[in-house]
Amino acid sequence: MNYNKKTVKDIDVKGRKVLLRCDFNVPQDKATGAITDDKRIRAALPTIQYLLDQGAAVIACSHLGKPEPSFDKWAKKQAEKGKDPASLTKEKWEKTLEALCMEPVAKRLGELLGRDVVLAGDVVGPDAQAKAAALQPGEIMLLQNTRFEKGETKNDPELAKAMAGLAGADGVYVSDAFGAVHRAHASTAGVAAYLPAVSGFLIEKELEIMGGALADPKRPLVAILGGSKVSSKIGVINHLLDIADMIIIGGGMAYTFAKAQGGSVGTSLLESDWLDYCNEMIAKAKEKGVKLLLPVDTLCAKEFSAEAEPVLHDTMAIPGDMMGMDIGPKTIEAFSAAIQGAGTVIWNGPMGVFEFANFAGGTRAIAQALAGTDAITIIGGGDSAAAVAQMGFADKMTHISTGGGASLEFLEGKELPGVACLLDQ
Repeated sequence: MNYNKKTVKDIDVKGRKVLLRCDFNVPQDKATGAITDDKRIRAALPTIQYLLDQGAAVIACSHLGKPEPSFDKWAKKQAEKGKDPASLTKEKWEKTLEALCMEPVAKRLGELLGRDVVLAGDVVGPDAQAKAAALQPGEIMLLQNTRFEKGETKNDPELAKAMAGLAGADGVYVSDAFGAVHRAHASTAGVAAYLPAVSGFLIEKELEIMGGALADPKRPLVAILGGSKVSSKIGVINHLLDIADMIIIGGGMAYTFAKAQGGSVGTSLLESDWLDYCNEMIAKAKEKGVKLLLPVDTLCAKEFSAEAEPVLHDTMAIPGDMMGMDIGPKTIEAFSAAIQGAGTVIWNGPMGVFEFANFAGGTRAIAQALAGTDAITIIGGGDSAAAVAQMGFADKMTHISTGGGASLEFLEGKELPGVACLLDQ
């Protein structure tokens, strides 16, 4: 995949309308609709401010949540969940859409920018068209939730053409929603067929740092992979075995590796269908000369509970009535030593059930080791990013990716539709 893409600095935007795809999919309080974390809005500010300062008129857009734009499909899904079909009215469906409108986002964006943000009542309808036509250089508007349109997730070319049309014949498309670039949607990829497309500063940074770590890393390159399932990291492990010097496996996925080697893992999370795959990866690591580090000791518990008492066992000999919950002290020591000798470290996935204080030690120790090394440290989004932030180590990392699924697919070496569509340098 080509990571060398044109950015907003490579194109003249003065006096032009810019369709800007952001990631404003922010968490909200279910009762009040208030935004509980505006990090994603703040992340878009440098690109927005640059465009406004350069004299562009900015038409921002984003999805928010997972609205179902079709009443029939919504009713069918609710019925499948056991809801009484007679109670599934259009009014209830409309309320679900209303809860995912962009008003709170527009309000918070305006507060952060210190200027008015014009909010459209639709995505490509009459209100959006009128407000886009009236938008002047140095002004910004926000379209309604892109997923209110049925064609958004299907990358419908007619919808993409209509969205691009809001920017006019001389318009520009700027992609700055890294968290959504792995999806070929109308607003993330389709619009690039109708407008010159470049990246914003957020995507530029992701491509520069993560792309650089994969294409030409400072060595040794150490990849730390955790999380619950081997199946979700198949492609990542396989791809990293071709480029890494060492791979460290932790989290729930480690128990499938232990079982594959003949270990006893008790009631630990286990994917029996992937035992052969684990052995294949172990063999591939030996063949490639990649050091593969697996846990040697494990903090276990009799039940999945925050109050459960931690009991230490050998990872290959977990009692039948116990489950692995976190890596143990010998494993922490070995993993931390490996990190200290690294040139570049990529971390994706926690080492244990870090949400429970009794089993957060392994994830915290890895975060501390990364914070204390001179290596380039990259956190691949998702739970590991949340853990690093929660534990107070965020400012000690070289880069924390803004994408969850996008980061995983990036590490897997997959082509990301929302990046592939951008103009090459």
